[in-house]
Amino acid sequence: MTIKNKMKKTLLATLLLTPLSTVFAKPLPESAKLDVELTLPSIETSMYARPYVAVWIEDSQRKPVRTMQLWVGKDEWLKDLRSWWRKVGRYDRELVDAVTSATRPVGEYRFSWDGLDDKGNRVEQGDYTFYVEVVREHGGRNYLRQKLSLGESEASHVLAPTQETGTIKINYKL
Repeated sequence: MTIKNKMKKTLLATLLLTPLSTVFAKPLPESAKLDVELTLPSIETSMYARPYVAVWIEDSQRKPVRTMQLWVGKDEWLKDLRSWWRKVGRYDRELVDAVTSATRPVGEYRFSWDGLDDKGNRVEQGDYTFYVEVVREHGGRNYLRQKLSLGESEASHVLAPTQETGTIKINYKL
């Protein structure tokens, strides 16, 4: 078999084994953004501590794409955000340093995701999962997720209040 024939067979095999969604993948539109409204509710307790919060996006293969928010008092508490830590935090110290900010008091918070991954590349249209993990010392732990289909259509989702969060609103806009 000639080298040319081997190359053709390899190319054909690659195309046949590659999902069509990957072959024809399109990046998110430049104007696309994901707006998030997150509420930290008032909790009546004498031992109230501000919660540690991680908000991130994963692709359909459950690979982390972007850490949107990370609110932690001290680095030693990062591991308390167990799900986020296992997926992202323990592998990328530079990212942790870049996105970490102080814990927040009770209140409403708004932030957006611009469709870029943690390396600054525009992500492809497709299925993603939005995650929120909230942990409070002397308090509870909540782990929420919402499936998202990001592409050429706008969409909105509302996550019900939990022990550690109020209502969370997610709006995908073009």
